[in-house]
Amino acid sequence: MKRLLQGVVTIWFIATSTFVAMHNVPGNPLLDEKAVSPEIRRNLEARYGLDRPVFPDQYLTYMRNILRGDFGISFTQRNRRVNDILREHFPVSAILGILAIVFAGFGGILFGSLTAVYRNRLPDVVIMVLVVVGISVPGFVFAALAQLGIVGLNEVLGWTVLPVAGWGTLRHLIIPSLVLGLGTMAFLTRLMRSSMLDVLGADYIRTARSKGLPPTRIFFRHQLANASLPVLTVLGPAIAAITTGGFVVELIFAIPGLGRYFVEAVQQLDYTVIMGTTVFYGTFLVVMVLVVDLAYALVDPRVRLE
Repeated sequence: MKRLLQGVVTIWFIATSTFVAMHNVPGNPLLDEKAVSPEIRRNLEARYGLDRPVFPDQYLTYMRNILRGDFGISFTQRNRRVNDILREHFPVSAILGILAIVFAGFGGILFGSLTAVYRNRLPDVVIMVLVVVGISVPGFVFAALAQLGIVGLNEVLGWTVLPVAGWGTLRHLIIPSLVLGLGTMAFLTRLMRSSMLDVLGADYIRTARSKGLPPTRIFFRHQLANASLPVLTVLGPAIAAITTGGFVVELIFAIPGLGRYFVEAVQQLDYTVIMGTTVFYGTFLVVMVLVVDLAYALVDPRVRLE
């Protein structure tokens, strides 16, 4: 209940700060002749109280609509509700994000375990150098390099091994999901390495070895299971960040996800789309953090004991 109350307060803060920020951004899409006609502008102003004071009239109207689950109508796209945009395009982003988090999770645990087992040896050095690169280089750089590599590979082989961009088949998902999950995989690798090194020196590991347990059982049953708990802690925010954070990757690979519409809304100052997607993403992040908190208590009995 405490976490749930904190989540509600966080969502209210996100909604309020987004509302204030959007009303302080220079420009107005309703005054742009290319954006909407005078008739549409008058209808939007009447519906959302845009011809009334920002506080408290417009703010109260905005909060009432959010409580009803109504994010409004797009200012720049004719006859499109923000709810329809979320419903149609978020599943695309979610599919891409799920594949990316699976890749990042398995890769982070695998490489983090290898660096701990081979500490200060060649595998550890090579993997940690790649981890630094994965954390330091932005995702859009990897996306551009991946596209150049795909183009070169297709030209050398004379046929399309992987598509450069687009959506519709499993082959379209492979490279974007890998690119999207690289940064998270690098972070999880570093976290898993640190956690695994702590577990290797624990008393129960020495006890298990003194009892003569097989090394593979010690690794999977005791080392890997306990070292993965810190990874589970950050997995919720990581899932939300990957699932909702592939804006630039979706744009580069021409994926019809929600990120593409968010970027276009920012460019066109489409207030309702920007505020709706921001509140939706914020709510999704809060829910994922809450789910991971509950899951962590189920996985580790010490949390419930405390």
